[in-house]
Amino acid sequence: MMLLAALGLSSASFTVFAQEAPTLSAGDTAWMLTATALVLFMTIPGLALFYGGMVRAKNVLSILMQCFAITALMTVLWTLYGYSLAFSTAGMEKGVINLHSFIGGFDKLLLGAVNRETLTFAIPESVFVTFQMTFAIITPALIVGAFAERMKFSALLWFMGLWFTLVYLPIAHMVWGGDGALMWDWGVLDFAGGTVVHINAGVAGLIAALIIKRRKGYPGSAMPPHNLGYTVIGASMLWIGWFGFNAGSAVAANQSAGMAMLVTQIATATAALAWMFSEWLSHGKASVLGIASGAVAGLVAITPASGTAGPIGALIIGLSAGVICFFASTKLKRALGYDDALDVFGVHAVGGIVGALLTGVCADISLGGAGLVEGMTILGQVWVQFKGVIVTIVYTGVLSFIILKLIDVTIGLRVSEEQETEGLDLALHDERGYIL
Repeated sequence: MMLLAALGLSSASFTVFAQEAPTLSAGDTAWMLTATALVLFMTIPGLALFYGGMVRAKNVLSILMQCFAITALMTVLWTLYGYSLAFSTAGMEKGVINLHSFIGGFDKLLLGAVNRETLTFAIPESVFVTFQMTFAIITPALIVGAFAERMKFSALLWFMGLWFTLVYLPIAHMVWGGDGALMWDWGVLDFAGGTVVHINAGVAGLIAALIIKRRKGYPGSAMPPHNLGYTVIGASMLWIGWFGFNAGSAVAANQSAGMAMLVTQIATATAALAWMFSEWLSHGKASVLGIASGAVAGLVAITPASGTAGPIGALIIGLSAGVICFFASTKLKRALGYDDALDVFGVHAVGGIVGALLTGVCADISLGGAGLVEGMTILGQVWVQFKGVIVTIVYTGVLSFIILKLIDVTIGLRVSEEQETEGLDLALHDERGYIL
């Protein structure tokens, strides 16, 4: 039978919902303070450096600026209404589909109901609010890699604000909102954000790349990463920070957090090697960018399963993600011709799909997992996971398309050809990343 801690109470999604009054745990609080800092560290500086090293030198500051500005913008929006719309349980009832199965209520606007005394499980609600805020920060930040080097900064701010409001918050609520939330009631397992974060961001990135179109000169002109050292440093920061992402999603310092940390390490290492050897066999050499990308693919894929998989499942998920994401980011991208500049779709959407589906397999006790809900089969759980994946893809794809088209016909999405040639650092920010 599925451990309650693995299925629900240990999920980063739950805000509520213990029936007995919670008691503050100093140990749980200390761990969650640490985990929250680790997840913020994943965006600034981790993701900023990972992406920043992969673009051309004339665009490095634009990436850093985008990640930094998104961090600030999402913090304010999360405070104003994001936490309430994602995690309010007003009007929700298990098994009843209504408006609040898709979006939360307004009772936590401006965090008015959050004070020094309110608790979520055994930690201050203020800590849980901040922890979930860091998820809301990194998810839109992931998208910028898809349209790197060609979107207006003003358009980016409008897109991120609208996308956060209309896409991220409903998906987060449907998956993590508790009894009465659509995908929660279906039994979708997403411990730390395979659907909410990675499929969500990856699909939005693909739509953005298609609408804003290819970079000038792509694919005929060489556009190599300008500083792979930054990329490896950023990937290393992501790897370390991800322990806060996954193990922190237990919302406690307990056995579930410990296993989440172990399987995260195993899957990441396995995926890094799987990508490296796939590239070695395909291209004759193993690249630094490849092994770093493989590690991130493993981190992505284990995320939804980190609360339910065991070490064997982590090996399976890591191996699958490393190989499949490599081919999605190379062969598939070339075959279809889209310019997903930093492989947001190939790594995050594809890795998230792989992880979400394999969560239904690797949760089974025969593979060392926490065990399926009583009466549930592997096939049945995979079907539930598949439904969650499809809803996320369709919802995110349609809404992202509408938001981007709206921005394009109003203020425009793309910089001018002259600005793109000059580089976004100078054209949009009047600064250089390097003194030439």
